[in-house]
Amino acid sequence: MIELVAIGLATILVAALTVPAGFGLSTMLTPLVLLLMGPHEAVAVIAVVHGAHNAGKFAALKESVDFSAFKRYGIWLVIGSILGAFLQNQFPQDPLLAIIGVFLVILPLLTLSENWTGYRIPEVNDRFGGFGSGFMGGLSGHQGALRAMFLTRRLPDKMAYAATASVLALCVDISRIPVYLIFRYEDIIQHSVLTFVLVISALLGVKLGKKWLVSIKSEWVQKGVMFSIVASGIYFIFESGVFV
Repeated sequence: MIELVAIGLATILVAALTVPAGFGLSTMLTPLVLLLMGPHEAVAVIAVVHGAHNAGKFAALKESVDFSAFKRYGIWLVIGSILGAFLQNQFPQDPLLAIIGVFLVILPLLTLSENWTGYRIPEVNDRFGGFGSGFMGGLSGHQGALRAMFLTRRLPDKMAYAATASVLALCVDISRIPVYLIFRYEDIIQHSVLTFVLVISALLGVKLGKKWLVSIKSEWVQKGVMFSIVASGIYFIFESGVFV
């Protein structure tokens, strides 16, 4: 019970932070859930929570969605997500953790180098960003950081960015959750109480996050989430033991 309450409260805070940031729920929640179950089970359980969270964000911000961006990314997100979700069930747990960790450490460094060089990824490559984001979402649940690299430059308005990020993430969740249910149905049912607590907490976090979105500068939260991404990546690499 103490663990459920602690994780529930942490989820409310994380879910609120990721409304203006547009990503980071899976990244920051995964280390907590991994304390209670293995990586494959954690990815499946968090996918359900992630889907509920994004559905809540979409309902709260739907009037600000940029559907032109949705058209550029949507289909590629879904294709990548389904492929990644199927492959997720073929990977042993330790290499999967290592892959997630390396990806999460490298990605923020690429973002920083982009800021230093001033290079901007051409819009024609949005399809690759969409596919890559969906693929990593299906494989590990960590879709948002890669998507944000492409989406933030297209949507400088913080409301449009947060709203569009939520519907794109929801597309990934809707496409990958059925695959997880096929392979991990028993695991999800086994952890149904925890899943329920996390879903309710994530939805409460949406209400708090929408208030923060109006007053907090998005770049502050994004920098904090980026730091969390690197920290989580290092944690995953350490836990995998692959490089030890």
